[in-house]
Amino acid sequence: MNDGFICMRVKKPLILFESFNGKDISDNPFAIYKQLIKQAPEIKRHCYFSVKPAAYSRLAAAFPEIQLIKRFTPTWVWYSARASFWVMNSRMPKWWRKNKGTVYIQTWHGTPLKKLGVDIAHVEIPGSSTSQYHQQFIDEADRWDYLIAPNQYSKDIFKSAFEFHHRFLDIGYPRNDILYQQNDVPNIQALKKRILGRLPRKVIMYAPTWRDDDYRSQGSYKFELPFELKRFFNKLDQNTILIIRPHYLVKDHIDITGFEDRVKICADEDINQLYLITDLLITDYSSVMFDFANLKRPMLFFPYDLAHYRDELRGFYFDYQPGNLPGPLVTDPESFYNQLGIFNETGNFNHFQKNLTDFNNKFCAWEKGTASQEVSDLILKGGKG
Repeated sequence: MNDGFICMRVKKPLILFESFNGKDISDNPFAIYKQLIKQAPEIKRHCYFSVKPAAYSRLAAAFPEIQLIKRFTPTWVWYSARASFWVMNSRMPKWWRKNKGTVYIQTWHGTPLKKLGVDIAHVEIPGSSTSQYHQQFIDEADRWDYLIAPNQYSKDIFKSAFEFHHRFLDIGYPRNDILYQQNDVPNIQALKKRILGRLPRKVIMYAPTWRDDDYRSQGSYKFELPFELKRFFNKLDQNTILIIRPHYLVKDHIDITGFEDRVKICADEDINQLYLITDLLITDYSSVMFDFANLKRPMLFFPYDLAHYRDELRGFYFDYQPGNLPGPLVTDPESFYNQLGIFNETGNFNHFQKNLTDFNNKFCAWEKGTASQEVSDLILKGGKG
């Protein structure tokens, strides 16, 4: 539908950013955007974020300083077709063609746990066969001029899952730069005051996997903590705060009655800022483990529904076993509370220090805190690096 526009020359230095198909302004594209306008303030007027029309009002209010374009509108068609760069973290529609002069930087959005693209053996999507689904990934990846890889593990998977044959940027994820640049006491204290309103002795964050099959009715999701808040806090110092990081669909349905002063629900905050103020991460199968590992801080794994989830684990790249995890794995409440007590007394899990170090070496070796600048430099050089 854009054949006429893509025959025109690209308009330099027009740059189009997009996060999660226009649902948000976040993640790697946002980190790159901020670094780019920091290095070259004059380029800001040529930078635009592509956003879904339904999200436009919310994002315009949250980011008044950023120029937004509603996705798939006539204005978007013109800007997208003539942009000198696309910087995105998920796929563009196959029917939308790229100008041959546009440099497409694909940042992707995480170290993969679940099988992707061509690596998915059987695809069950109405109206699409497995071979068609695979070909869509291959065709899309062939448009990417650059693909960011956070680690060798991910790079190997991306080669296989996307059949990617163009240029990798082995630089780590731009969104994680903050974990290296702001990991000091003054910054962490300032973040705690802003997010929590005080300076607790310890901060624990519970960030579980989003379970899209857990709902009351279609579109009405539920969320129940797999532990009791009273017993949870009985194991901890009085000056400990719990952050719950839920999916936005359930953020208003979490019962913290009686513990409002000790529990903070943070669904909308930048998760990297939450990582910085967190002393212990509690999760299950979520890929947050890979990003948090950059800080080399303790993690506790509580996959309370492991038996139910095992079939899905077969579709994982990562061998989800205790020996491969950077912290204890527990599946029942009593063991969970016991591990909380150990953390409260020692501040870590001593028997897992080697696991944590090995995990960091495997998944964080390319992270240096300079990824955003490296992509920004690439853009300022016109895509020639």
